Amino acid sequence: MKEINEHPILPTPKRKAIKFSFNGKELIGFEGLVISSALFLNGIKIFGKHPRDESPQGIFCANGQCAQCMVIVNGIPKKACMTPLEEGMQIESCNGLPELPPDDMPVKVGDISIVNTEILIIGGGPAGLSAARVFGEREIDTILIDDKANLGGKLVLQTHKFFGSEAEVHAGKRGIEIARILSEQVRALPTIRIWLNSTALAVFSDKMIGVLKNNKEYILVKPKYLFIATGAREKMLIFPGNTLPGVYGAGAFQTLVNRDLVKAAEKVFIVGGGNVGLIAGYHAIQAGIEVVGVAEVLPHCGGYKVHEDKLRQLGVPIYTNHTVIRVDGKDSVESITIGELSKDGKILPGSEKSFNCDTVLIAVGLNPVNEFYEKAIEFGIQARIAGDAQEIAEASAAIFTGKIEALKLLKDIGYKIEENLDNLEEFARLMKEKPPLPKERKFELKDEGVYPILHCYQKIPCNPCTTVCPQGEISMKNDLITEIPYFKNEKGCIGCGKCVAVCPGLAITLVDFRKSKEFPLMTFPFELSSGKINKGEKVIVVSKDSELGEFEVVRSRILKEFPKTQLITVKIPSKFVKEARGIKLKKTKVPISKKIKHVDRNLDDDIIVCRCERVSLSEIRKWIKAGVRDFNELKALTRIGMGACGGKTCTPLIYKIFKEEGILDVDIAPPTKRPLFIEVPMGFFAKVNKKD
Repeated sequence: MKEINEHPILPTPKRKAIKFSFNGKELIGFEGLVISSALFLNGIKIFGKHPRDESPQGIFCANGQCAQCMVIVNGIPKKACMTPLEEGMQIESCNGLPELPPDDMPVKVGDISIVNTEILIIGGGPAGLSAARVFGEREIDTILIDDKANLGGKLVLQTHKFFGSEAEVHAGKRGIEIARILSEQVRALPTIRIWLNSTALAVFSDKMIGVLKNNKEYILVKPKYLFIATGAREKMLIFPGNTLPGVYGAGAFQTLVNRDLVKAAEKVFIVGGGNVGLIAGYHAIQAGIEVVGVAEVLPHCGGYKVHEDKLRQLGVPIYTNHTVIRVDGKDSVESITIGELSKDGKILPGSEKSFNCDTVLIAVGLNPVNEFYEKAIEFGIQARIAGDAQEIAEASAAIFTGKIEALKLLKDIGYKIEENLDNLEEFARLMKEKPPLPKERKFELKDEGVYPILHCYQKIPCNPCTTVCPQGEISMKNDLITEIPYFKNEKGCIGCGKCVAVCPGLAITLVDFRKSKEFPLMTFPFELSSGKINKGEKVIVVSKDSELGEFEVVRSRILKEFPKTQLITVKIPSKFVKEARGIKLKKTKVPISKKIKHVDRNLDDDIIVCRCERVSLSEIRKWIKAGVRDFNELKALTRIGMGACGGKTCTPLIYKIFKEEGILDVDIAPPTKRPLFIEVPMGFFAKVNKKD
């Protein structure tokens, strides 16, 4: 079984094994897993075949937003990524429509319950939890719903320490810790009703919200006010092989690895050098998975420099100005081919490189899940929207915007607000602002005393190092959170190492010249081993892009406040002090690429755009070239957007195709969105009692 039994950050508790079957074969899973993770645990990545062309189907979003993982569970079609595994489940591949019940089968129809509340919050991630706290502290009757088994949203997938303000958004703590803190705060508020495993299905014109509560009962909620914190869904790219099992979003990968402790891959390649892609790469390494490489279409990574440095220090090659050309494999991913881009966006002949891998993570950005808000406004429901559903930004910003928009809603409905909204919004703007490109900073090293070296080269919102120093020796210019921190050296450093342990970017080292000027002691943060590194062991000290040598550990410690970050001290030659950034336990094997014959990716139009209906790029282009400018007409001609996901993935891609053909958005008639935003068996709406 592909279970993660050791992890440097996550606990690996003993889980209860349960039996289930897939296509008639008995398998073992764990209680608490969803079906898709249980299948991955057993090495199964192909869940079924598409009825149109027999193409293999696997997971894509692992977040309930698409229908790639549909399976038949005890005779009923269900999303594998959203359905908890139960003892004795009989699961089958969904290779088409399941057998329908006979027309004369007797059923009893029940009444639908209507639940009233002052405020309904859709989404229990950082923004929704932050808003719930605002409402709960004012004792307002509020229902908070989330479609997962736990509160926290994407925070529950994040093992790294967060940036931002330590006081305002718990910066310096890991996402999993922040999820726990926010959840506990909300659960302690008596006027907040929490519905987990509960999915908002639709907003209706009578101002009611359809909710599938606990995945079992359809309920209508009638709120006076609506708060939308539904997050975002991952973007996709168009390239040959983009629907092969093993090509999926970075968020799906983090769900498998960090939430469900499933070793989902052996070798991954990441497309996209933003924070999501870079962080997913680091999470893969923590889980013992090799990161073959990262491709970024821009001349530089869009993510924080410190995230990029963490991967480069561990030997992960990052190919900027590169894009994916194709992914190949018979039934699942076997290799990826990337190529360098010229200034006009064409693949440079001779730049193609192919890498063996079993998984390709697509991390090219997010689209807001804002359809609930748009429909609420259309139907005259007083609503606010926050977090990624409002604007794509970091989770730290979502915590802040959740608070701000909740206060605005209270102000709209007549509550007196004591907080200064202008100040809060200015801080939120700083949190969401795209950081400038990094710049090398000049600093002189003194060969005396003990002090931190701050390897921060980019102005990003982050201040934990300034708050943990007991001497108050780390500061920022004008106390601005977006400035680069510096060591004041007024009272002096005591070498406690707290700044090294708290830094979210692992970008602080500590040098100690007190015993020797020629061979000072250097302390590095380390988060890649579940076992403690002991005195006398050998580690490899690395710079930002090379190995400086192997050195012996002279001290190893873990601070009580930061139990998952080891502080490893080694004695190194003074000439390495300035460039030494971190450590690793073994030499990096450079991934082997093979050159291939030049391929023009634009010549191959046999690429799937609509995953649900298997509609190709060539077919869509054909009708656009023929003059189609109406999404609904294109839908009628090709069936794009008519599959189970309702066009959530393909619609942004089709807009991009229109743009490539020189057609502006204003000239396109938009698609009619379905009344239901999430698919659900019709029996729930009639409240059919299956026992009768």
